[in-house]
This record gives sequence, structure tokens and C-alpha cells, in this order.
Amino acid sequence: MAKPKLLITRKLRSIVEERAARDYDVVLNPEDKVFSTEALIAACREVDAVLPCHSEHFNADVIKAIGPGLKIIANHSVGTDHVDLDAAKAAGVFVTNTPDVLSDATAEIAILCMLGAARRGAEGDAMVRSGKWTFWSPDFMVGRQVTAKRFGVLGMGRVGQVTADRARGFGMEIHYHNRSRLPEHLEKGAIFHETLDSLLGVSDVLSLHCPVTAQNTGIINARTLALLPDRAIVVNTARGALIDEDALAAALASGKLFAAGLDVFRTEPGGNPALAALPNVFLLPHIGSATEETRDAMGMRALDNLDAFFAGKEPGDRVA
Repeated sequence: MAKPKLLITRKLRSIVEERAARDYDVVLNPEDKVFSTEALIAACREVDAVLPCHSEHFNADVIKAIGPGLKIIANHSVGTDHVDLDAAKAAGVFVTNTPDVLSDATAEIAILCMLGAARRGAEGDAMVRSGKWTFWSPDFMVGRQVTAKRFGVLGMGRVGQVTADRARGFGMEIHYHNRSRLPEHLEKGAIFHETLDSLLGVSDVLSLHCPVTAQNTGIINARTLALLPDRAIVVNTARGALIDEDALAAALASGKLFAAGLDVFRTEPGGNPALAALPNVFLLPHIGSATEETRDAMGMRALDNLDAFFAGKEPGDRVA
């Protein structure tokens, strides 16, 4: 029996590509080029399955243009906002993701963003690298301490829970808003807020961990930023579309916010030049899951979902 034909759209870890080549008639992208929409459609017409990242977008028009040959989109990501799930379901295309395996890595980046923002990490690094560190005094490079502050989590899913655990290590008081309250053993003493507005009012640090939906795109905006305590810190390791970046830049420039730590942006790659121009923003290029261990696990999880599908079983991480 012929092996299913699989397109892997980006260069993955060698251990993942080797397993894929063993079990599938695999089409790789060794040069790691980004597919245009037209090239993505053409490539997907020639395969049974595609293993994409968040850099490939499968909207309704793309799914329709690919046609009936494609059977499954096995994402190398937790987020699925780059796939129109309703359109995929209507077309009979299975969609899976890779939950769980990147929670620790993304939580580490959230804490890095918090500390980098609070302790003026970007400013300090730039100063030393440019040779401009020529002065010291007790008033030099004074940042904010996070120990014993209030840590607000918007979206208490897997990543939010792990990040809250890490924040507890700093003696922070955990507050959260979620679609539903967690059971007590998962709350671990965290304080639940039924509304976002209530959470914002007590968040010395606000960390975003919710998916992007039609309802929460731009949920952090001029109105909601105004509800945060003065000189709060905003951390985003989820998706850039959660934030109105113009409003965030204004709040940072005015001093309403002390700082922000951002790993994601509305425009990726590239980021936001207005935010990059501000000294009180700690910036990273969407590397929340970028550890050897996590990228291996993500690739293997995606392949596990493909194996289940082609064995006639329900993939464990099916989302559509």
C-alpha cells in the first residue's frame, strides 16, 4: 500500500523530519521558504495531508481552492487562528493541533518578558552593547520589583496555569479571568474574577494566555488599558491580535503603563516599529515554544495525530 503523501511546510527538527520520511511520502521544505497563498494551494492539491505552522493561513477561500484531495491539516502549533475551522469542517478536512507540550516553554518566555519589562532589560542590554554604560548611581536604571505583586492571568488554560505556577515562585498573588472557573485543585488558591474589568483593576502584571477569537480580538485596548493600575506591566505571549497596539503604545508613552513584555505582534514577522521605538518595551520574535525539547515534542505530537488519522482512528488533538 502506498504511503500517504505529506507536505511539511516549514523546516522542522531533524528527528521529526526523519520520522515523517520513514512513515510518509513526505515533501519537505529544506530552504524554509515561506509559501505564498498560490504556492500553498498548489502544493496542498498534490498531497493527502499537510503539517503547517502558524505562518500558513488556511482561510475559507484557500480551503475551497485546494479541493477535496486534502484530508487533514495537522498543525505544528496550539493556536488554530490561522485555520478557518468552520470551513475545514464543512469541507470534510480534519484539523488537529499540539496542546500540552509547549506549556512549560511558553510559560518560561512569559516570565522572561515580565522580568525583562519590569527590570528594564532591553534598555540595559542596549546600553552595555553600545558602550554607553559610563555612569552609575543609586538612581540608575531603577525598575519595578515583581515579588509579592498581583499577577493577573487572562485565559487560565494549560499555559496560563503553568505561568501562574512560575509566578507563585516570586510570591505573587494570582488572579485570573476565564470563560469558566477552574476546579479548586487547579486554582491552587488563585482568585477568580467573573469579568475582565474586575481582573484588570487588580493586575499589577497582566499576562495574556487566551486564544484569538472574533470576540476577543483587540480585547486589550484604550478602554481596558485604562482599567489597569497605574504603572502596570502588560505581557503577551499568546497572539498579537489580542492587543490594540496603537493603544498600547500610547499607554506606554504616557506613563500609564510602566512597561510591556511582548513575544507576539499583529504583524509577524516584523513586529511594530512604534512599539520598538519605545524604551520601556521588552521585545522577542515569537519564540515562546522555541526550545529543542518543545519543538521536538510538537513535531512528534503532530505526527501522532497523522498516524491516528491514517490508521482510521480519531486523532487525539482534533479541533475540527
